[in-house]
Amino acid sequence: MNEELAILVVDDEPMVLESLAEELQRNFGENYQIEAAESGEEALEIIEELHTEGIKIAAVVSDYLMPGMKGDELLSQIHDQYPNILKIMLTGQAGVDAVGNAVNSANLYRYIAKPWDATDLNLTLKEALKKYLHIKQLEEQNAQLRESERRLTQILEAMPIGVAVHDTTGKMTYANQKAQELLKLEVLPDTKTNELSTDFNFYQAGTEALYPTEQLPIVRSLAGETVYVEDLEIHYPHEIIPLEVSTTPIEDKTGQIFQAIATFQDISDRKQAEAEREQFTKELFQLNEALSRFVPRQFLQSLARKSITEIQLGESIEKEMSVLFADIRSFTNRSEQMTPEDTFKFINGYLRRMEPAIIANGGFIDKYIGDEIMALFEGSADSAVKAGVNMLKTLAEYNLNRQQLGRQAIEIGIGINTGNLMLGTLGGDFRIDTTVIGDAVNLGSRLQQLTKVYQTPLLISHNTFAQLEEQMNYALRLIDQVQVRGKAEKVGVFEVFEADPPPQKQVKLATKLTFEAAVIYYYQGAVEKAKSLFNECLQKNPSDSVVQIYLQRLT
Repeated sequence: MNEELAILVVDDEPMVLESLAEELQRNFGENYQIEAAESGEEALEIIEELHTEGIKIAAVVSDYLMPGMKGDELLSQIHDQYPNILKIMLTGQAGVDAVGNAVNSANLYRYIAKPWDATDLNLTLKEALKKYLHIKQLEEQNAQLRESERRLTQILEAMPIGVAVHDTTGKMTYANQKAQELLKLEVLPDTKTNELSTDFNFYQAGTEALYPTEQLPIVRSLAGETVYVEDLEIHYPHEIIPLEVSTTPIEDKTGQIFQAIATFQDISDRKQAEAEREQFTKELFQLNEALSRFVPRQFLQSLARKSITEIQLGESIEKEMSVLFADIRSFTNRSEQMTPEDTFKFINGYLRRMEPAIIANGGFIDKYIGDEIMALFEGSADSAVKAGVNMLKTLAEYNLNRQQLGRQAIEIGIGINTGNLMLGTLGGDFRIDTTVIGDAVNLGSRLQQLTKVYQTPLLISHNTFAQLEEQMNYALRLIDQVQVRGKAEKVGVFEVFEADPPPQKQVKLATKLTFEAAVIYYYQGAVEKAKSLFNECLQKNPSDSVVQIYLQRLT
């Protein structure tokens, strides 16, 4: 112990008092201050003085027979003010009544007769001091415990969440202020386990069903579980309070569960926030889906961007891609015969049928330019060619439906080129757009325009032809070499007739070698040989528009 302690001896005979003090100094002076008084009055003064100085009297050894205040009276007064001081009476003349009075009124620890035995006195005082220290230790522990309990109570009462304790019968033995507010309690109810859901209005979240007793978190913790749930609600006439609940079993020293503690809080705000976040996420997803129809995800991926919000004006990247242009022939004349509303319906009906062929082959539509489609394909050039073939086959089916309804068939031209191009963003401070630029793009557009010249629906460049991994899987033929504006080298043009009607496809395949030989003779300047072979092709396929063009050139 840190505090200073003292032993007080009281005797009216100076020699006895001195001898007694010396004896105690030898045996206890190392740990205790030894004080001496020749009367009861002086003893009380010394005790008060030491107490004022913060020195505690651990034990008083007092003679009985003294002038004025006798020993039993002194010890009784000491007990009234300082009950924890150990009292020992030391006398040879006290009667039974005096000893009894000291025992009853002063809680006398021990009576030692005079002449006292030093060993007996020291052992008695040693035991008395041991008892005093033990009592002080218990008092300090109890004080600390009470202080801990006080602080714990303050903490629990200040907590913004409800805290409740239940015993093994389910009865609530404690509830902090927040718990009382949430449960609307004025006094702690004498509720048993099977009455908890009914008395506290506990319901399963989102239902009108009472929470099953055996599933209640506090009941499960009283059985040994540590539980966390968010599916419990309190139902009141005018409000429903969703709760987040955690419960934990409490064991005694033997390991037996004797209580369980529950913490819970109103999560109405959180539930509302979660609902709003879910709605926001849904709306954001819908917005992203809508935006992806304006800016394809593949375009964002090509720019290494996850979201449209990350795109900045002026960003660009160079890539090798295949670019496909598709355009409705004679659309201007057709649209002049329709109202604006019908024109939009017509275009959207057509585009809606063409789009899947592009998407299914790994491409994405960069933009619609009126009735024209511009699509990009990254990777194999086969994807672009397959998309073009599928578009033509889809168009053939669509035209059958249109003809059955008495509507005019649609003809389109598709041009495909493969090469390096730049993907990026163009615009100003208030409006930007994604686009692709480059010679590869220009050539793709030029090939689409040439489909009108050669009156054939699908043309590809020699760049695309060279990139095909499955050239033998397509019905195609070299039909021309063209000079591109601004370029010194001519571009080889191939017709892909894979989607032609079967009879026309077969006859083109049958005349393929003859036709391509005629083209070679044509560029070598062997006019007669070229004309002869072209005429041979025309006899077998009179509708071959490309052959007709070459024969006109040779005339």
